[in-house]
Amino acid sequence: MSRNTIKTFVLMAGFGALLMGIGSLFGQGGLIIGLGIGLVFVGGSYWFSDKLAVASAGAKPVNESEAPRLYAIVRDLATRDNVPMPRVYLSPAAQPNAFATGRSPQHAVVAVTRGLLQVLDEDELRGVLAHEMSHVKNRDILIGSVAAAMAMGITFLARMAMWGAIFGGGGRDREGGGLGALFMIILAPIAAFLLQMAVSRSREFEADRSGAHLAGSGEPLARALEKIEAYAKQVPMDVNPAQATAYIINPLTGRKVNFGGLFTTHPPTAERIARLRSPQL
Repeated sequence: MSRNTIKTFVLMAGFGALLMGIGSLFGQGGLIIGLGIGLVFVGGSYWFSDKLAVASAGAKPVNESEAPRLYAIVRDLATRDNVPMPRVYLSPAAQPNAFATGRSPQHAVVAVTRGLLQVLDEDELRGVLAHEMSHVKNRDILIGSVAAAMAMGITFLARMAMWGAIFGGGGRDREGGGLGALFMIILAPIAAFLLQMAVSRSREFEADRSGAHLAGSGEPLARALEKIEAYAKQVPMDVNPAQATAYIINPLTGRKVNFGGLFTTHPPTAERIARLRSPQL
């Protein structure tokens, strides 16, 4: 079992325990409800994390006749890296960006935006796709997808608790319900941060390194990162902050988003570029 797989199961267990702990604030009934919600979110995040990611991006599957250049590069990289051919998705977003998701290399998805195909040249596109295919081979997509799905779930519960605290009855407040809701409102962003920090920044450096070797050079990926970050600061993209960690460059760069800073897991782009252009790569 890989290290990322072990980390994923620890993460899921911790998430379930967190929900049970929050539920216990409301008594035995709350504990049982917390257990039920935990089982639903843990199971759902494992089995449906890829669907959540592509839905968040508004991405749709494309076939080879619709995107021949994209398919040719992904198939060649998959063959060279000895991994199964992933499903290929295309997002209509104008911002150039890309991500990989799925619970295993056998269930992987590689998605790119329409803007990426328009902005990058052939070598740069190959560098970006090699980076994403490296995430697939390194099994980063499992823990990344599950962590993102859980973060989406916990922030959703936080919003529910917030509205419950605003519109709930005063009697329940005196019995501790309001305190429990307030506790969750405070805890949720912190928990989301901890979940996203489970996705180590070192994985981006490693995917850059292995992707550069797969593509044959680090220079095309370095140029692509420069272009993508510049566009990300100018061209908005509507993405759930919890899913932003999946992208090669944070798609929310340059935008003010509630709790957006909590989901920052990417190392500085300038540092990534410097490493890609280093003779010691």
